[in-house]
Amino acid sequence: MARDNKIRMPSGQGGLTRYFDEYKSKIEFSPNAVIVMCIVIMLIVILLHYFGDRWFI
Repeated sequence: MARDNKIRMPSGQGGLTRYFDEYKSKIEFSPNAVIVMCIVIMLIVILLHYFGDRWFI
């Protein structure tokens, strides 16, 4: 009876999803550029919180 209660995995790689890694984007950023852009955006948001009401009245 123990053989009748087997758990069956879905066919094809045990249910793992395969994504295509061959795709290359036309736009690529280096990790340093991403960090610099994040810091610049954070500074802009902070400046807008402090001085935005004076600039956009």
